[in-house]
Amino acid sequence: MIRREFLTTSAALTAAAATPRCFAALGKNNKYRNEIGIQLYTLRNQINDDVEGTLKAVAEAGYFQVEPYGFPDAGEMIQAAKDNGMKVNSSHFAWDSVVNPDDDGVPPFAEILEKAKDAGLTDLVIPYLADKNRKTLDDYRQLCDRCNKAAEQAKEAGIQLSYHNHAFEFEPMEDGKTGYDILIERFSEDMHFEIDVFWIVVGGQDPAKLIRKLKGRVSQLHLKDLNKAIKTPNYGSIPQEAFEELGDGTIAMEPIIRAANRAGVKHCHVEQDHSPHPIQSIQQSMKHLKTL
Repeated sequence: MIRREFLTTSAALTAAAATPRCFAALGKNNKYRNEIGIQLYTLRNQINDDVEGTLKAVAEAGYFQVEPYGFPDAGEMIQAAKDNGMKVNSSHFAWDSVVNPDDDGVPPFAEILEKAKDAGLTDLVIPYLADKNRKTLDDYRQLCDRCNKAAEQAKEAGIQLSYHNHAFEFEPMEDGKTGYDILIERFSEDMHFEIDVFWIVVGGQDPAKLIRKLKGRVSQLHLKDLNKAIKTPNYGSIPQEAFEELGDGTIAMEPIIRAANRAGVKHCHVEQDHSPHPIQSIQQSMKHLKTL
């Protein structure tokens, strides 16, 4: 950062000097730089073809941990990550075990917790919400009740349960209130958020501001960038070209990472939902993070 070139008052200089070094984005000693992860959904097609080779490429790109998807059916990813020296702390999982526990064929959440403990996970994340679970604010209230119950179970197992957002949670509904408003109001202290900064921006919100507001309640971040041509807010579908490598879009990562540091966020994971060349994309995003 070159802020001192633009500061003109001694008071501003004093404030800048007083800022702890650990808050300087991804500075050399920043914990996120030393533990930066990746959400493996980015590489789902490559993983389908070659799990071991893909995870080796992730490690070679400089990532220290991975966040799998589809747990408990993520054993190969987890093992390949560990074989390549990477940690696996968190995973997205079969969320219907929490959100729609009475549906046919849905595994009990208790079973997923047991498997998560066996895998050494510290975090499980609800990655999505189907249309039927988000038509009204009462749907969101029911979601909160179920999440809170599951979060209490998870806590007893030593696991943090969190909810991953998209943009649809920020669409105004009855009386202008949003689904995310309900989540903030009704989630218990045991239930946390995994904030996806891309979808926050697509939903018309400011990620750093939201992270500050939810201090102590955000477990992890997904870092991804948004194409400059995309208009926001957008609560529906967006083109695949909307997803950019970090540094190529409109989302400034430095203030987000500063806010995360102050808010007690545990982990940051790079993610890019769509890319014609995913391996090159994750390499490019890593290079950008190292410049901050």
